[in-house]
Amino acid sequence: MSDHSNPFLEPSPLPYRLPLFALIRPEHYREAIELGMHEQRRAVEAIATDASAPTFENTIVALERSGELLRRVMPVFENASSADSDAAIDALEVEFAPLLAAHRDAILLDPRIYARLVELHAARDELGLDAESAQVLERHHRTATLAGAALGAAERAELTAMNTRISELTTDFQQRLLADTNELALHLTDPDELAGLDAGRRSAAREAAVSRGLDGWLITLVLPTGQPALAALERDDVRDRLLAASRARGCRGGAHDTRAALLELVRLRADRARLLGFDSHAAAVTVDETAGTPEAVAELLDRLVPAATANAGREALALAEQGTASGRRPVEASDWALLSEAVRRERYAVDLEEMRPYLEFDRVLTRGVFRAAALLYGLTFAERADLVGYHPETRVFEVFEEDGTAVGLYLLDLYTRDSKRGGAWMSSLVEQSTLEGTLPVVVNNMNVARPADGEPTLLTLDETETLFHEFGHALHGLLSDVVHPSVSGTNVYRDFVELPSQVNELWVLRPEVLGEYAVHHETGERMPQQLVDRLLASRTFNEGFATSEYLAAAVLDQAWHRLSPADAAAVTDVADFEHRALAAAGLDAPLVPPRYSSTYFAHVFAGGYDAGYYSYIWSEVPGADIMAWFVANGGATRANGDRYRREILAPGGSRDPRDSIRSLLGREPDIAALLERRGLA
Repeated sequence: MSDHSNPFLEPSPLPYRLPLFALIRPEHYREAIELGMHEQRRAVEAIATDASAPTFENTIVALERSGELLRRVMPVFENASSADSDAAIDALEVEFAPLLAAHRDAILLDPRIYARLVELHAARDELGLDAESAQVLERHHRTATLAGAALGAAERAELTAMNTRISELTTDFQQRLLADTNELALHLTDPDELAGLDAGRRSAAREAAVSRGLDGWLITLVLPTGQPALAALERDDVRDRLLAASRARGCRGGAHDTRAALLELVRLRADRARLLGFDSHAAAVTVDETAGTPEAVAELLDRLVPAATANAGREALALAEQGTASGRRPVEASDWALLSEAVRRERYAVDLEEMRPYLEFDRVLTRGVFRAAALLYGLTFAERADLVGYHPETRVFEVFEEDGTAVGLYLLDLYTRDSKRGGAWMSSLVEQSTLEGTLPVVVNNMNVARPADGEPTLLTLDETETLFHEFGHALHGLLSDVVHPSVSGTNVYRDFVELPSQVNELWVLRPEVLGEYAVHHETGERMPQQLVDRLLASRTFNEGFATSEYLAAAVLDQAWHRLSPADAAAVTDVADFEHRALAAAGLDAPLVPPRYSSTYFAHVFAGGYDAGYYSYIWSEVPGADIMAWFVANGGATRANGDRYRREILAPGGSRDPRDSIRSLLGREPDIAALLERRGLA
């Protein structure tokens, strides 16, 4: 019998349908997911057996409305598994991942539903649909076709089995990686080992150790290869140990090794692509992105590699000179961050550590991130201490238009903890949809080290940029203005979804924003203009390294996912394959390891960016051009913000993003802005 105390079974009575987090228990997820799948299957069966001719209303709108309970529970469950997991959540994820994959396939591959979609699509020009409805019909038909709905019964059954196993493996990869990342945190007990870390970082490391019941200090690992502390730790042996720990994730053998899951994923994805009629998984993915083909992706990556590696080579020479001058050992990969900051200080008189006292988190958030949104879109933010988040550290803000009209809720979960996966991300708990009468509830997650109680949270410049970046995703969700939930907010092409987040990074150093938030947390003095000017002058410094490490990861992703089934089956050694792929691309520089090595590449083996990690640089082509458009037209003005909101943020996936970009710029995007931004011109 259903437990009617389950907070998911009815729409939440809280403002904006914020989930009743204080009442949610693991058993509620089980009941709601099981009942949600049952209810959606029943609704879809009614659509499939409808004797009347298919119409947009009785097929597309009915499909859009189906799964209401799943839309309430699944975003909350997925957020819990990513941001605040425990043994019970992990077990439920393992149990339900294959069941949910099979459930999605049962709907997506239903030949009766597909027949209705085909009939509607063939008659689309006679249906009198508005632009959004036409796009929604197109997306439903194309998604089902590319997913394999036109296959025969035997092939559909084989496909479903593959998809089920793939979902199991991505869950397995994520859970193993999180466990290994926690286990490999660097435990230090000698105060001398902390040399170079400022008081804030020491406090955070001490707090991390205390949280695990350890003496001394603990430097936890972030998701990428490069760890922030590498730029400050003075002892070579400590940096070596930290980088070694970062690169060891997933490849040490034992319970947390990710290699078996990785190899099986690659093989299954290649087999599935062949079943669907594609040469590779990359071809199957990019056909439904703005890139179109893996060859188009390769053309862009190949164009950028020579300039990026040449810049990185010049940077390496400068580091070698710096190391020699200071009597250090020959440069190694673990030295790069430390020495590059020394070169930055020498060449530009910029010390990024010198900036941290000016980047106190609360002021960055309220007078930086929120102020930029106010200047551009007229938004205001009011913290709602009366609304409970999913974790005690989660903060909840109500968002309003300038005239007081409600927009939605913004949740922020800043600090790292063992129950949270690495990295930073945005997710939606409730999506905007006029069809369902819902306003958005969005979440930003980061992994900033928590200082001791009573001490300020001082961000690095990189963390500040990350906060602006992730808030760009949040704006995409908050300012969505569509009818249908399937095209709301960030439900867009994967190689477009990063554009709003990248564009929002522009405001980090714009004077109309920076001057308000970059204030010394003790003295109240604004960041000196000469420091800002020197920082701007140094913006392309170390971009050879940054672009090369990114390109190496993007190339790895493509290499794994452009394999044919036969070639995928032949790969047995992950490290050897990775080395050969990087060497073939000219990206095997020992001093510049890839941003993510395969065994901890969560984006592509657990995070939905498989064959799509290229999308960051792909979307940066129009993104950088749009940043230049903002600057050329006066910066953070309401006129600019309103136009950008109308053309890029509000439509979500309700129109082709290429049309949105052309509407904003008045032309096709130009790669020149990207090349200049990354110092590759």
